[in-house]
Amino acid sequence: MSSSLVSSPGSSASAHDRRLREGQAFMVGGGLLLGTIGVFVEEAAQDPATTVWFRCVFGLAALLLWGAARGQLRQLVRLRGRTLGAVLVVGLLTVVNWGLFFAAIPRCSIAVSTVVFHVQPFWLMAMGAFWLRERVTRAQWSAAAIALGGLALATGIADELSAPGGAASGAFGPPGYALGVGMCLLGSVSYAAASLIAKLEAERAGSFVLSAGQCVVGAVLLLPWPLTHGLPAFGASWGWLAGLGVLHTGLAYVVLYAGLARLGTGRIAVLQFVYPGTAVLVDWAVYGRALSLSQMMGVGLIAVALWTLRRRA
Repeated sequence: MSSSLVSSPGSSASAHDRRLREGQAFMVGGGLLLGTIGVFVEEAAQDPATTVWFRCVFGLAALLLWGAARGQLRQLVRLRGRTLGAVLVVGLLTVVNWGLFFAAIPRCSIAVSTVVFHVQPFWLMAMGAFWLRERVTRAQWSAAAIALGGLALATGIADELSAPGGAASGAFGPPGYALGVGMCLLGSVSYAAASLIAKLEAERAGSFVLSAGQCVVGAVLLLPWPLTHGLPAFGASWGWLAGLGVLHTGLAYVVLYAGLARLGTGRIAVLQFVYPGTAVLVDWAVYGRALSLSQMMGVGLIAVALWTLRRRA
């Protein structure tokens, strides 16, 4: 009896550590997978609304097959009350942040949109501290700030600003620029809120239900677009769109929501930088868009922030 009591705290700590390791592995794996989205989007060559709709439709199909194989479909049918509301809200917030981000890109460039959009980890940590009373350490704030600075360098914004006549020539002030920045800020708040609600409800609803609900909301909300504008010609683009739905929506979000359920908002905030860091590297590896010295430094800063978080965790 006494040996059992003595070993109990150690077993509890071991289970907690294992849960943290699993959560971090899920978040990193999901981020690495999402970092390849750009290849599928570029090869599909469709407008943003069509791409998002197909992402939801193919993602939902993959999730329903996976849920049927695991006997989880009844979880969707049993959704009621608070959990149903949370699933619908997460889906709506996710579709909104996707739409705002894609709408902002032509107004203020991919680089600026990405940097502004990824202030969302700071919103997430602030929301966690305010609503959940979670303690966000100084080290976690510092790691997030370092990762954000690295992301700014990795997107190439520093190179654009330092180019001859870059800032003075109005490259960062075309018509609609302020609106684009505003869209990104609203999108980042929407993304952070979706992540926080998903974290709170992941244990109750499950990652499968959250992911499938997100796809249902997106497929229904965006249905008028393909009905009005038509579908792309059948061919290679359908394969890329299917991959976007199956891999980057069906699989990636199940993995990410499983990670959210195991981690605090501070760790989640920093680990979400795996996605944009990976995207920069994939863009270079697949399309030969070479990284400048400042971009390589940015990727290095992101890696340092993640390494610091892992050591302190």
